Amino acid sequence: MNVRRLIPTAAVASATVLGLTALSACSSSSAADKNGDGKLNVTASFYPMQYLAQEIGGEHVSVDTLTKPGVEPHDLELSPKQTAFLGESDFILYLKGIQPAVDDAIGQSGVKNTVDAATLTKLEKHGSGVGHDHGHDEGDEHAEEEEHGHESEAGADPHIWLDPVKYAEVAEGVGKALEKADPDHAADYKKNTKALVKKLDGLNTKFEDGLKNTKSKTFITTHSAFGYLAERYGLEQESIAGVDPESDPSPARIKELQDIAKEDKVSTVFFETLASDKTAKTLANDAGLKTDVLDPLEGITDKSKGDDYIGVMESNLAALQKALGAK
Repeated sequence: MNVRRLIPTAAVASATVLGLTALSACSSSSAADKNGDGKLNVTASFYPMQYLAQEIGGEHVSVDTLTKPGVEPHDLELSPKQTAFLGESDFILYLKGIQPAVDDAIGQSGVKNTVDAATLTKLEKHGSGVGHDHGHDEGDEHAEEEEHGHESEAGADPHIWLDPVKYAEVAEGVGKALEKADPDHAADYKKNTKALVKKLDGLNTKFEDGLKNTKSKTFITTHSAFGYLAERYGLEQESIAGVDPESDPSPARIKELQDIAKEDKVSTVFFETLASDKTAKTLANDAGLKTDVLDPLEGITDKSKGDDYIGVMESNLAALQKALGAK
């Protein structure tokens, strides 16, 4: 690991001390640099950040993720070992508002190159119904925010990676941050960022074309992860739970969703791979609807319908086209 490039050359005395400390830490327990391969040790908070780091960093980075495959990111608790490992990173990439435990640990890590993806694009507030109003009054909306405090505390919906356009904006910001942290390989980071943004632009075009003409515009999901996607492509998301996929909906919400399904000709209730599908399947069964997977891409597992971000998003597009009756 090239420690010197991360320390201002003016602080020679401090650099010597910091360099020795960092080298000692890396040699003792940093798995990412165990071979002394000189790569930038990047810690990503969960899969969407990991994907960006790997695609943009390429051969110059070694990426470790705090959220292992199959773990629901919202529920992650860090072990003391993970917290210590975090402090040994050269570069941390995370998304504030998704994982409170990670936000706290990063704040105390002391790592200089720390990037919050939420600062790289504009966040918006989304309720459980995005795109239209089914007779909520202000009291209902306030109650919903109280029920899903995670969302109201954050002040905005953090699921920006499910909108390819916003994700591309984040990618550009991550690329610039990596260039600054590791100027020796800036040209490669720039080139890789450009290639990734091109892929995401292509994905955006596929979604635009694929969802332009559909019989219905409304889809029902387990939790409200798809607000940005719905807004981007003129759809309407209705979620069973709020931002937290494990929270239980009220009987009033279930009844409301049954009415929405009838009114908006909804054919399918979507569930996801990392959270329980029990409520979604009960709702679908009671309302005579089908079920399918719409993956919020919070982690890649053997159950994922695709090997990476692009693959799973294309699978999501196909599922939406089928459910909404794309022409």
